[in-house]
Amino acid sequence: MADEFKLADFRKRMDGAVAALRTEFGGLRTGRASAALLDNITVAAYGSQMPLNQVANITVPEARMLVVNVWDKTMVAGVDKALRQSNLGLNPVMDGQTLRIPMPPLTEERRRDLTKVAGSYSENAKVAVRNVRRDAMDLLKRAEKDGMSEDERKAHEGDVQKATDAVILEIEKALATKSAEIMQV
Repeated sequence: MADEFKLADFRKRMDGAVAALRTEFGGLRTGRASAALLDNITVAAYGSQMPLNQVANITVPEARMLVVNVWDKTMVAGVDKALRQSNLGLNPVMDGQTLRIPMPPLTEERRRDLTKVAGSYSENAKVAVRNVRRDAMDLLKRAEKDGMSEDERKAHEGDVQKATDAVILEIEKALATKSAEIMQV
């Protein structure tokens, strides 16, 4: 019974790698506007660095437009500066306490580069999943030395491999979806 819980723990770690991958994918700019694009931007506010979503409201009124409503009007210039320095190729337009950010279409070359970045993110996620698999296999080998039968160990190894294969397939599907989204004109 305890072994099943351990398998569930390893599966949870694998699912964590997929969740981290989806978060990284959210930060990749596609042709469409997405509030997740600005998740990693920090703003100098009140003497420290704060995430943008803690000093402003981010909305997507149109497919190619982001609107950032800054709550404190003294911080508008700081938010504008953070957006311009984010290396996302954004050019916000100030309108009082509101920043309008048009999303320019991506060039073919930039879309290919972003697809490569997405591929490297997915490869990192696969490596993380394989490391979890290796940890599970090592634990099963130690358990066999501590009294688990060989048949039981092999059965659990099969379960771990099935879980690994399922998560790797999920990562590959997520990459295919993100790549198609990036390459869409």
